[in-house]
Amino acid sequence: MTALTETTRLPDDPFIGEIIRQTRAIDSYGVNDNLTQDELLQPYVVTREQRREMPVIGDPDEELIARLKAYYGAIAMRIESGCGFMAVPMFHISHEGFGRVIISVGKLLVVDRSLRDVHRFGFPSLEKMCSEADKLVTRALKLVAEHPDAAKA
Repeated sequence: MTALTETTRLPDDPFIGEIIRQTRAIDSYGVNDNLTQDELLQPYVVTREQRREMPVIGDPDEELIARLKAYYGAIAMRIESGCGFMAVPMFHISHEGFGRVIISVGKLLVVDRSLRDVHRFGFPSLEKMCSEADKLVTRALKLVAEHPDAAKA
């Protein structure tokens, strides 16, 4: 993996703080307590070279599933802070790495993503991760604004 170094500047994006909180919250045994923020975020960055080295077919491990849940959990929290209603992520992932994630606000589904090849989950950079998350949050908040009655239900 490419190392995020001490000179790496984390993007100035509220999503970074939220994904760090979510990642630490999922770590109920404190395995990652001694990791810096850079070290904690490092697994979310997967370069093209790293992706090429990964097998096309692979089973996701528990650490990867936890990162995926932290990522979508952070998106849900950003949606919740943007609209004031509870946003709940729900997952179904097969042992082969295929599935779906949805985020609901009330009775409104604001995010619906098919998941494929989750064993290759990652972003080329933290900036790209934040950008993709911000797109999902923006679309979700737009849906909540368009359908407030369903979001309140």
